[in-house]
Amino acid sequence: MAHLPTLTPITSSWMHELMDATGVLNQLLEKHGSPINIHQTDVMDENYESYHRVFEEAGLKHKIFFARKANKTRGVVQKAHSLGMGIDTASYQEYSQCLEMGIPGSDLIVTAAVKNRGLIEKAVRNGSLLVLDNEDECIQVQEIAKEEGKRANIAFRVSGFLIRETKLYSRFGFDIETLSTFVDDNFSESGRFDQLTYKGLHFHLNGYSIEERSIALSQCLALSKQLSQKGFQTEFIDIGGGILMNYLKYETEWDNFSLQLRRAISNKIDPITFDNQGFGLQVFGGALLGELKTYPFWNYLSKGDFLRKILAHKSSSGDTLAQQTKNLGIEIRMEPGRSMLDQVGLTAAKVAFRKKDSRGDWLVGLEMNMTQMLSGSADFMLDPFVIYQSDDEEEQSAEVYFTGAYCLERDVLLKRKITLKKLPQVGDLVIFVNTAGYMMHFFESSAHLFPLAKNLIWNRLTENGRIDSAHFQNDENL
Repeated sequence: MAHLPTLTPITSSWMHELMDATGVLNQLLEKHGSPINIHQTDVMDENYESYHRVFEEAGLKHKIFFARKANKTRGVVQKAHSLGMGIDTASYQEYSQCLEMGIPGSDLIVTAAVKNRGLIEKAVRNGSLLVLDNEDECIQVQEIAKEEGKRANIAFRVSGFLIRETKLYSRFGFDIETLSTFVDDNFSESGRFDQLTYKGLHFHLNGYSIEERSIALSQCLALSKQLSQKGFQTEFIDIGGGILMNYLKYETEWDNFSLQLRRAISNKIDPITFDNQGFGLQVFGGALLGELKTYPFWNYLSKGDFLRKILAHKSSSGDTLAQQTKNLGIEIRMEPGRSMLDQVGLTAAKVAFRKKDSRGDWLVGLEMNMTQMLSGSADFMLDPFVIYQSDDEEEQSAEVYFTGAYCLERDVLLKRKITLKKLPQVGDLVIFVNTAGYMMHFFESSAHLFPLAKNLIWNRLTENGRIDSAHFQNDENL
């Protein structure tokens, strides 16, 4: 049996405490069904501090907003708010629920890609900032603000940054080259949008390039100077999210996986992925083409270090972006989602069956479906943990694919073939760690009338140190 590449995840002590409590996990799955998502929000303290420290070191005014779209639970929102964070909302439902939880409108921003009338009305009434993407949104916010007899606080989302003489495309935002003229025509001269109060600039870039974010911030600083000359003071620049985090213990494993994947899709070794998928790589005419389209699960620069690198970028004047921002008296805002949830959650599911397919591969079916752990990139690249309920079967390693409950050939939960110390039995548990950021909820669906997974919040503060199922609260009841 050839040795498959491993990808060992970074884990927290709470995850291992829980995985050692097999009886409690069985009780929780019996009560709530499979799969369940378990959150331990204390870890968010350090994730927040990793950013806060960088801003404090630089002496910058700042505000950090949690990107709620990364996870839908009330528990993580409550924790973020308790840390002094604002909340970035992307829908009417997200925004309304935050208000219901007692979070003031001044701590909420609205960045929704589509803002319906109900969302705009509520945001205007509660004094929340609306990040506007286009002229039609300006028109609608103006109309609603006039009806409500209020001024609306707004920022402009900006795109079209010039990176190495190439315009960086995004379907979101105003083109940075035309925004100044738009402000002239519609704010300075005509007063067409006289109910809108300009507060700042916002961008959110696809991908994870430090260089692109640095250049975007630099160009927004230049734009803020132009707007200042027209009488529009930029109070803040929001650099969005997409701040890298690191999932893996070992860089060597990530490098080895990349190498073995290339060998496999070039037919030099047996496949290491389902259907020999290349995750963006493919062989054409004997040549290996494309690029890996997964999240970069190994990163040596993550979270605060990533932010520090952006702020340390120097312009042609020799000043860093941090110095330029400070000199202009501008606040830096950001909206981390995934990285604020690093080490916060895991997903547990029951084994439903084992079988060999017509290729001779072991398929281990789980009581969950692919949308309950679906990445926005090509796949989720962490080795799971298996909790065996008994030691009856002889230990003989097995290579398996984990499959889900949807009636689709492509419902393969991890497209990588995984080596286990032995084949799981029906009723054993599979634990996918560090899934809180975007993996649990972003694409979750309920086809076949399958219920959505229950989300539990674990309070680890126990009197005797023992874990009890009573310490896990259904997030719906918070």
